[in-house]
Amino acid sequence: MASTNGTSPNHIEIPMHANGAALVVQPKPNQVVDQESNTNYTQRAQWLRAAVLGANDGLVSVASLMMGVGAVKHDITAMVLAGFAGLVAGACSMAIGEFVSVYTQYDIEKAQIKREEEEVADHEREKLPNPFQAAAASAVAFSVGGVVPMLAALFIRNHKVRMGVVAVAVSLALLVFGIFGAILGRTPVTRSCLRVLIGGWMAMAITFGFTKLLGSVSL
Repeated sequence: MASTNGTSPNHIEIPMHANGAALVVQPKPNQVVDQESNTNYTQRAQWLRAAVLGANDGLVSVASLMMGVGAVKHDITAMVLAGFAGLVAGACSMAIGEFVSVYTQYDIEKAQIKREEEEVADHEREKLPNPFQAAAASAVAFSVGGVVPMLAALFIRNHKVRMGVVAVAVSLALLVFGIFGAILGRTPVTRSCLRVLIGGWMAMAITFGFTKLLGSVSL
């Protein structure tokens, strides 16, 4: 019912037939709701965190590993194999770690609900985290992110050009993941992109520098 007395559009007026007055109901301040689609964005937090972090981790981890190998070896095969090994190991690690973490959270929340209520409504059960969904999202997202630097390096024979192309491809992918996560989570796009981009650059630079330093030392 539209407001006709200057009340904010977020208010809901309910006519009271007893005295003709209207009851103004204030929305809960902590509830994030999209008025167009009535989507509660807090319910996306679990799978969004797993997917976005998994993609970023895969991209940065595999790229940093390949840059580290490239710092001491010019062989394209060594770089690609190192990236592939990092992709498989990282995806498995992400899936297992996310599964254990979310399943622990699931058990805790389920036990809390049982303590508070004898009978739990269906909508309350749906709010419980899904460890299988989180594990799958982490593994798939890590793999998607990890494929980017491998594809960027796969067909370039010149070592210096290959390293530069990997860095540029990873930077662009980090920006895309940052924008994607910000849009889904309704967070500031600029800050989201800067966080993942600067973090990725730091990881690649540190890995490259330390590996180059270690490779130059005679053991």
